[in-house]
Amino acid sequence: MASTYTPLGIELQATGENAGTWGNKTNVNLQVIEQISGGFTQQALTSGGTVTLTSTDGGTGDVLAHRMIEFTGSLSGNAVVTIPNDVQNFYILKNSSTGSYTVQFKYATGSGDSFTFGATQKKTAIIFASGNPDTTNPKMIEIQTGGDVVDDTSPQLGGDLDTNDFNIAFDDAHGINDENGNEQIVFQTTSSAVNQLDITNAATGNAPSIQATGGDSNINLKVGPKGTGLIEVLGATNPGSIQLNCESNSHGIKLTSPPHSSGQSYELKFPTGDVTADRFLKVASVSGSGATGVGQLSFAEVSGGTSWQAVKTSNFTATAGEGYFINTTSGAIEMDLPAGSIGDEISFIDYAGTFDTNALTIDQNGTEKIAGSTDPLTVSTERAANTLVYVDSTQGWLLKNN
Repeated sequence: MASTYTPLGIELQATGENAGTWGNKTNVNLQVIEQISGGFTQQALTSGGTVTLTSTDGGTGDVLAHRMIEFTGSLSGNAVVTIPNDVQNFYILKNSSTGSYTVQFKYATGSGDSFTFGATQKKTAIIFASGNPDTTNPKMIEIQTGGDVVDDTSPQLGGDLDTNDFNIAFDDAHGINDENGNEQIVFQTTSSAVNQLDITNAATGNAPSIQATGGDSNINLKVGPKGTGLIEVLGATNPGSIQLNCESNSHGIKLTSPPHSSGQSYELKFPTGDVTADRFLKVASVSGSGATGVGQLSFAEVSGGTSWQAVKTSNFTATAGEGYFINTTSGAIEMDLPAGSIGDEISFIDYAGTFDTNALTIDQNGTEKIAGSTDPLTVSTERAANTLVYVDSTQGWLLKNN
C-alpha cells in the first residue's frame, strides 16, 4: 500500500513502504510538524484578489502548514486568503498590511463562517479552522483572549487601557460604576433620541463632582457647546440655578431662572464697554419684546444723584446724569445736549454770576426739542441754576428748578 498524506502535507507511510528512505521521510514529517506547532512565516496579499494557500505532500515550507502567519503588502483593495476545506488547525494571524482595506481568511468553498480583519484592524487574532460541521461548509472561529470577556464576571486590567483609535461602547442606560456599585456614570439615549450622560451617587447628601486635577496648581475646566449652541443648566423640581461657591465650598450665591409659571425666555447681554466704578447695570435697549426679548445691559449712573464735573470755561457737549459749573466770565458758552431718553437729567449753575453779561446757549441734539421748541435755549439770568429733564419727542427737554 502506498503512503497517504494529511491535509497539511504530513506523509503517512504504509507498512513496508519507503525502504531505505524511511528516515529521511520521517525527518521531513517532523519538520512539517514543527512548522505546524510553532512555525512563523509571512504571506504577501493581493489587492482586490485572492491568495490560495495549498499544501505540498511530503514537503516543507508551505505557508498553510505554519502556526503563525503574518499578512504583508500595501493594499489598494480588499484581500482574501483561502485554505483547503479539509484543513483542521488553529492559526495565529497578524495583519501587517497597509491601506484601509479588509483582509478575509476563509475556506476555499462553502457557506461556513469566515474571519475578516476590518479595514483599520491592524491586529493579531487566533483563528480555529474547525472543518465543522463538515468539509462542505467548514467554519472559521475566532478564539477570544483579551477581546470578549463575556464569560469573566470580574475582569481586571494589568495596566492602562489603550483604545487604539476605537471607542468603548455601552448599551443604552448602562455606564461605569465604582467598586461598590455606586456613583455611576450612565450613558443613555432619551425617548427623543437625545444623548444623555447621567452621574448618580448613592450616598445621600454628596453631590456628584467633575473637577480638574493633576498637573499645574491652577487649571481651568472648560465646557463648550458646538457652533451657536448653548450650555444649559436644567431645572428639576425647582428652576435651574448656578451656584458660585466660596474658596472653602462652605457658602455660595445663586443665579436662578424665573419659575416655569412666569413663561419667561428673555436674554440679557452684558455691557460691551469697559467696567466703570460707581455705576450699576441697567437695560439700555431691548430687541424683540415680551417674554423672549433680548436686553442689552450697560453701566449707568446711580439714580437720584448728579455727577458734578469740573468748571467749564468753553463750549462742550453734556452727558446725561452730570452737572456743570459754567463760568462765562471770559465770554459766552454753548452747551450741546446729548440724545435724550426719558428721565435723563442734566444740571447747570452760573459759576461766576455772569450769565447776564455772557449768556449760556443750550443747543438741542439734532431735531430734538427744548420745552417743545426746536430753537436753542438762551440762559441770561445771573446766578441761574436749573436742571433739564428729557420727557419725550413732543416736549423734549423741560426745565425744573433746583
